[in-house]
Amino acid sequence: MPRYKPSDCHAMMLPVVLSEQIVPGSFAFALSYLVDHELDLSALDARFNNDITGASAYDPRVMLKIVLLAYSQGLISSRSIAAACSRNVQFIAISGDSQPSHAHIAKFVVSLSDQIKPLFAQVLMTCDAQGLIGREMFAIDGVKLPSNASKERSGTQEELRHRAERLDKAADKILALHQAQDKAGAQEPLEAKRQARVEALREEAVRTRAFVAQNPKRLNAKGRELKSNITDPDSAKMATNKGVIQGYAAQAAVDSANQVIIAADVVGSGSEQAMLAPMIEQAQAWTDENTLVTADAGYHSDANVQQLHDNNTPALIADGQMRKRDERFADQAKHKAKPDPLHDKKAGADGPPEGQHFRPKDFRFNDEDHTATCPAGQVLISSGRIHLTARGQPYETYIAQATDCSSCALRSKCIKTRGRDDQTPLTRGRQVSRFLPKAADPSHPSERMRQAIDSPRGRQLYSQRIGTVEPVFANLRHNKRLTRLNHRGQAKVRTQWSLYCMVHNIEKLSKAGLGQIGVQ
Repeated sequence: MPRYKPSDCHAMMLPVVLSEQIVPGSFAFALSYLVDHELDLSALDARFNNDITGASAYDPRVMLKIVLLAYSQGLISSRSIAAACSRNVQFIAISGDSQPSHAHIAKFVVSLSDQIKPLFAQVLMTCDAQGLIGREMFAIDGVKLPSNASKERSGTQEELRHRAERLDKAADKILALHQAQDKAGAQEPLEAKRQARVEALREEAVRTRAFVAQNPKRLNAKGRELKSNITDPDSAKMATNKGVIQGYAAQAAVDSANQVIIAADVVGSGSEQAMLAPMIEQAQAWTDENTLVTADAGYHSDANVQQLHDNNTPALIADGQMRKRDERFADQAKHKAKPDPLHDKKAGADGPPEGQHFRPKDFRFNDEDHTATCPAGQVLISSGRIHLTARGQPYETYIAQATDCSSCALRSKCIKTRGRDDQTPLTRGRQVSRFLPKAADPSHPSERMRQAIDSPRGRQLYSQRIGTVEPVFANLRHNKRLTRLNHRGQAKVRTQWSLYCMVHNIEKLSKAGLGQIGVQ
């Protein structure tokens, strides 16, 4: 019979030196050195005045280490962080076995709202001292993250009033069903589960009406009403490639040298145009006169480009037509013709979706002979005359022969019947108009921006943007598991996003060897 050495998996008293658990070269080591030797946390100390009376408090340095180490390992909830402080040796070591409760951890994160910007700036000062900020190019971009709010509780004020009515009707329906059963002979009170459901529906209806009565309409820059959310009024509904979410658009400005985040913010809106100027202003402390700012088409507007021109800020901001002007994307139409993997709302091989008709984008236009070709292959002819809209936008109109459209197999998908039979001869063929680009003003800042970004040098510089900022978002979302924001309110969400950006920057400091000089 073989003999093996015994193994014991029961509890054992083992000598553990906590300071030796923080290994040089690790994120925890760089974090501990940064907090203890580089950061000035006197503002956090000033919140406590308990030297004579009152209970002792958790050291804010220890709490900051715990939160940042937890975020670096994908722990986002305060309960999971508190559990790690009592079970994970590394957390026990970095906290000195403090073991704060989940309530203390959540309260500490929320309390950082006023100090988060100075803390973020101090980490950047350490990054700059380590030579990690190159100042050659900054890439600005955003990522949409769901928040701790329900999409169902979002809508315009009229939609919210309608929702309150539907909640009351649902409660009335439950009661009516119970009363019908009573008349049939079942003389029993409403069971507890249904009673709780009715009360919850009533309370939600009252809460919805109170929100509408106490909060004014949210309006955008054009005066249109935006949808409000009862749970988190600062958040917004946003369309993503995975559907609609209720959340925030987290913003980051990233230096191209070592992908250090130099500015971070959040906005409760799907539109990011208004965030370009604030992000540039936040990054101003780390720029010089030659620092190039890049951003995608979501940040482009004539007002933004004009402001950059007035401030003499070197920038490359893409517009919505940039790729259409780039010959490298000339064949991208063949990919757009493929079915949409998320929803069937685009025209495919068999024509437009049910109930819709062919639109101008489904036609091919030829500027040389002023003709257009419809999806069925028929030719539409233009007189060559250019018309103008009330706003001065030029457009050209193309008209097909009535005989061609009358016998066309795609007639029902191209021409509205208006009560006529598809076999009835037409007196006029399909008419389609195409907007033409306005005459370019070479002196306009937007036109100069287009010329700069279309130049070989501009394309080479702008192509570095995606490789600068997108890996940062991938690190935070995938490696750090930041799939959602678990706080409510823009100030609290901004604090959490800034802490995650600090974690990313501390990783850069760790790889640069922060605090390892002289370590044996």
